[in-house]
Amino acid sequence: MKNDELKEIFLAEALESYEQLNRFFTQLEKDHTNQKAVEAIFRITHTLKANAAAMGYEGIAEIAHLLEDIFGEVKKGNLLLDTQKFNDLFRANDKLGELIQNINADRKIAYKGLTTKLKVILRESANKKIEGETIVNTPLQTELVKVDNELPNEEKIAEEEKNEEINATTSQLAFSDLIQVPIRKLDSLLNLVGELLVERDRLMLKVADDRLRKNEYARLYRLTSDLQYGVMNVRLVQVNLLFMKFHRIVRDVATLEAKKVNLVLEGTEIEIDGAVLQSISDAMVHLVRNAISHGIEPPTDRVLKSKSEVGTVKLSARNERDAVIIEISDDGKGINPEYIRKKLVQKKMVSQEAADSLSDDDVINYIFESGFSSAEQVTEVSGRGVGMDVVKNTINAIGGKISIRTMVNAGTTFSLALPTSLAVKSVMLFEVLATKYAIPIIFTEAVVAFKKTNFQKLGKGLVVTYLEETLPVIFLRDLFSIQSLADLYQSAFWQNTYQTLDEKEKIYIIIVSFDNKQIGLVVDKLVQQKEIVEKPLLYPLHHHKLISGTTILGDGSVCLVLDIPSIVNLLFRGRKALQTIPNGVSVN
Repeated sequence: MKNDELKEIFLAEALESYEQLNRFFTQLEKDHTNQKAVEAIFRITHTLKANAAAMGYEGIAEIAHLLEDIFGEVKKGNLLLDTQKFNDLFRANDKLGELIQNINADRKIAYKGLTTKLKVILRESANKKIEGETIVNTPLQTELVKVDNELPNEEKIAEEEKNEEINATTSQLAFSDLIQVPIRKLDSLLNLVGELLVERDRLMLKVADDRLRKNEYARLYRLTSDLQYGVMNVRLVQVNLLFMKFHRIVRDVATLEAKKVNLVLEGTEIEIDGAVLQSISDAMVHLVRNAISHGIEPPTDRVLKSKSEVGTVKLSARNERDAVIIEISDDGKGINPEYIRKKLVQKKMVSQEAADSLSDDDVINYIFESGFSSAEQVTEVSGRGVGMDVVKNTINAIGGKISIRTMVNAGTTFSLALPTSLAVKSVMLFEVLATKYAIPIIFTEAVVAFKKTNFQKLGKGLVVTYLEETLPVIFLRDLFSIQSLADLYQSAFWQNTYQTLDEKEKIYIIIVSFDNKQIGLVVDKLVQQKEIVEKPLLYPLHHHKLISGTTILGDGSVCLVLDIPSIVNLLFRGRKALQTIPNGVSVN
């Protein structure tokens, strides 16, 4: 099934390329000086050649390759196109169209006579170059000397062309089974479905206590849910759409770094929202380049470590709970926390005393700080001190998480936890001060209940012991009561709600994680897990850093979605993170 989907995508793109070539050939025939048309034809044939070769369609790849070479010569001014050559080019494109249409029919299509004719055109170009210049053994001439020896005589070429014309089918207009729909139209449709779900939930709420009427609405519930998932599935694409682009990137970076690297792909059939894939593409490129530049050792160093001289970079994807996990791993030298400590002090990012007090995990996470680079010198690939902070911000912006696992001389793995869809989020609903809020499930680790006696005061804050680990805790009632920055530095501000609790009262905590840090958020009441269509905040709250968006619940109430990364930074990074909270603005 997955191969069929790839074939459908290729067929749609190939048919589009075929139509574009017809249009540009026609424009170029009317105006031989149209350089834009030449550039476009060269680009289209290059892409079509690569895609066809990857899919195993040799005939399409061979003709596209020859057309690319011909227009490479046209670009350089080594080949002038006349009426006869244009006729041959149109015939070549017709043959491309015939081969593309035959992908599903699986008939035998003869095309060797045409490719021979195209090689003749290339031979004429090379002959003209040789007549005007005394150049020997250029790559094109070497290739064409080989072609020249293989070309049949004129009678043989004419016979092959005649046979192909006899076997050719009547030209027909070709259409793909796929249609291209702008993402904004899908977003608009999904928004309408979201409104429908709100109305459905409102109706279900009205009949919640009426079993008979509730059964009558059961079919409506199922149909609307199927409609929601159907629209969401339209937005899903395989991660292979992005992964397959990295073969060339790995090859180019390895060449620049004088290293030997193999690329391994796993889980290419996993599906994710196309908007998510597009959002992380630049971040993925940076991580792969870093894996080769910083991770994989030169061949000689690898041999001294008893490793294969060829390093491995692996891209993998898998589904995990409500997220898609994409990992970029290498079998290189890993990240040495002691080396990072030294760099942090050298760059005056932290003092020596602070660096010594940091855990290895905290030290390694500094690679995400702006301006930090572990490269000894600036190269085309690394050393400029930009990139990793942008990678982290990109992942955070779409509601994802990035984490690192590393071992010295064994390698490093960057793990991206990404939402399956940007349009619909799975959230945990809860109440604080009789108002409903939501936390994305992707940040939620657990939901637990404690009593007041389980809490301990630590400085101005509170902690509990969970799974033998000390977990910092904040009461959301306290957080939502902030009126200004000064409130946070009052004595025991984070203990205000705690002081008013009864000893036997059950306290519900939602444990969330971000940036390898966990914190407990105390809520008044747990409601349910639910999928929502999140809408962005509008002016004047669009810059508020503790709220990521809103949704409307079935009872018509507005529900705010908490921005967990900002809340975690609020607790762990103190005053620097707090500067993002406008003075005089209350969350509640």
